[in-house]
Formats: sequence, structure tokens, C-alpha cells
Amino acid sequence: MASPLNIVRADIDYEDDAQENSLRPSLLNEFLGQQSVKENLSVFINAARERQEALDHLFLIGPPGLGKTTLAQITANELGADFKVTSAPALEKPKDLAGILSTISPRTVFFIDEIHRLKPAIEEMLYIAMEDYELDWVIGQGAAARTVRIPIPKFTLVGATTKAGMVSSPLRSRFGIIQRFSFYTKEELSLIIRRSAKILNVEVDDDAALLMAGCSRGTPRVTNRILRRMRDFAQVEGSGVITEEIVRSGLARLGIDSLGLEKYDREILLAVINKFGGGPVGAETLAISIGDSMDTLEDYYEPYLIQCGLLQRTPRGRVVTEKAYTHLGLSPSSAQRESPSFDF
Repeated sequence: MASPLNIVRADIDYEDDAQENSLRPSLLNEFLGQQSVKENLSVFINAARERQEALDHLFLIGPPGLGKTTLAQITANELGADFKVTSAPALEKPKDLAGILSTISPRTVFFIDEIHRLKPAIEEMLYIAMEDYELDWVIGQGAAARTVRIPIPKFTLVGATTKAGMVSSPLRSRFGIIQRFSFYTKEELSLIIRRSAKILNVEVDDDAALLMAGCSRGTPRVTNRILRRMRDFAQVEGSGVITEEIVRSGLARLGIDSLGLEKYDREILLAVINKFGGGPVGAETLAISIGDSMDTLEDYYEPYLIQCGLLQRTPRGRVVTEKAYTHLGLSPSSAQRESPSFDF
């Protein structure tokens, strides 16, 4: 079986707290959901392990919180390889990338999050490293400058992105394995709640698990966050067991409705309705109107609103749907006069 995972943090601070890390599965058979991704990756990992080779470079695509980082860690663990992790914004200069790749051991799994944000000079250095397992390095300055190629061990690059369209074609073509993540079903999230609850040593009723799963935006990260908050409510205001009553009360206090929309989601829909007559409105204009960045709007909020059928992207901009009016308790004719209501 794979040797213990040796994780090396390549940047200063990776944004996941200790509680979230404790809930991460460490092996493929513990990873719930994304069945086709998991089955394919299992074949590729076993084949590479039997040949004692580095796994081909792996490209993971999907919205935030679906398990891309976790799957990268699992890949290293299953291969019995070292794991180095960073994010593209942390790689400011080519020497940052060279410093990491020049110290790796054979078959290391090197994970770059937000790979679509790599700077051109770093991306060009990465091309050669991925294909030829060498680093181009410039020695000297001016007329005396010359380029030398430094060999590095064969490694596996795992790139993750929420914006596949922003990854350049030359970089994308160098990945031998491309896997796309999709939102989780309610049943899959319910299984994740059961597993996490066992780790957290808290009891969860069946109806409570399904209710939390239905409000989790199809995302395990949100599922685990809601579970931890419901555990707090159950501990302080209940018997310690997470019941349906505890969940309904807790969701109401957190401002999470029956579709898993939070206050900010509803503010986005209301901005389109009340400020722009239901749309269409451009993403940049909408982001400014709600006081947030366009990246946050497009990466985190929009995918789920579109998945729920509450928002549409059209060539002219964003448009709310009839379902959004219904969910908010509004009608198109009276939208600007009424306040929204929602059920838990």
C-alpha cells in the first residue's frame, strides 16, 4: 500500500482550517461522489504505480469546494509520493517555480491551484518542465547571458481551475489527464454528512441529514460547514443530536433558505430585479451594484444560481428567471414594491 503521505507546503498559508482538513478523505475509496472521475483516476494511478512511473499530468476543472485539492492529495497518497502545493498567485517570479521544482523528489505530485492565473513567464517555464523535465535558466546578464537547461526528476503536475476557458491552449494540451467535476447530488451530500458526522462524533437524524444536504449548494465544503454549525446549535440549544428541528432553526438563523441560498445570493437576484428590471445586466455592472468583485460573482455565486435555474446568462447579460421571482415571493409586476420572503 502507499507509504505515508509527505506533504510539503510550497506557499506560506493554504486557506483551509484544521477542522476542514480533518474531514478530508485520504484514499480514493473514502472519496464520495464524482464517480466517473474517481473510477478513471483509479485506473491511471494503479497503472502508473505498477510501472513505477510518475502519473501523467492531471488537470481538474470545476467550481470551488467540490474536492479538487482533496483529490490531488489523494493522488499523491495512492502513489506513495511526496505532495507539494501552491497557488498560481503565489508564484510571482520564475525563480519561485524553479525553487520548488529543483528540490522535488521523483514522482512528486505538484499541485497548483487557480492555474489559470499563472503569469506568462512562469507558464513558459512550466511548458518545458512538463514536457522535457528540465528547467530553462538564464546565467549572466547582457551580452554574456546564456541559457542552460537543468534536469529535474519526473513529476506529476496537478492543475486545478474554476475557469477552464482562461487556461491557454498550449498549457492545457500538456495535460495527459483532464477531469471535470460536477455538483454533487443530494444523496451524495447526505453520505458525506454521515461520514463527517462520524469523524466529528455527533449524531445526525436521517431527515436532518437530507435537509442539510438539500441546502448545501451541491458542494461538500458547504455541507461540512453547515454540519459544524448545526453541531454547535445541537450542543448548546439541544440534546447534542442534530435533528430536523435543530437544522430548520439553525438554517433560519444563518439566513440559508430551502434552496441553500444565502443572504448574498438573494441580494444578487434582487439587484437584477429591482435595479435593472430583471435584466439583462452585465456581470461587471452587477458586481459593482452589489459591492463585490466580478471574480467572486462569476466563480462562487453565479454557477449555483444558474444550476438552480434562478439566473440565466444571455448574450446581453444576466437575467433572472420566473423561478427566481417565485422563490423570492415576488411577481414581475410588483417586484420593486415587495420585500422577499423564503421558506426553510
